[in-house]
Amino acid sequence: MKAKNFSLLDRSGAKRSLSEFKGSWVVVYFYPKDFTSGCTREACAFRDAAGPLKKLGAVVIGISKDSAESHAKFDDKHELGFLLLSDPDCATAKAWGAFGMKNMYGKKVEGVKRSTFLIGPGGEVAGEWIGVKVDGHVDAVVEALREAKKK
Repeated sequence: MKAKNFSLLDRSGAKRSLSEFKGSWVVVYFYPKDFTSGCTREACAFRDAAGPLKKLGAVVIGISKDSAESHAKFDDKHELGFLLLSDPDCATAKAWGAFGMKNMYGKKVEGVKRSTFLIGPGGEVAGEWIGVKVDGHVDAVVEALREAKKK
């Protein structure tokens, strides 16, 4: 299955699209909100895995409904070093299946489901994780990338 293209704003207000990374492996992850504990742990885990991900030829893109300004502050504070994109109406999250009903503190709410997609150089979805738990997730993504590159 081909990944759906998107065109979203980065921290500087420039439009960035998935299509500009054609020919590269891309990890696209959707997360609920900058500066929350789980989202910060996840972003820092991707930051900390930058070495193995880069060695495997992958680019990381984080997407949430937060503003470009919020993303800039989040990136600066945690020195993330990868692209964060703003999806204010969650249209991209919805198109990718990363939005819907979820359980939050025992209550059913609608929102962004923490989700990750591994996109191959030809734009195909090589792996997906919907509604993931933060702990150990990035390691699973790196391992899936290693396995996918062997094929």
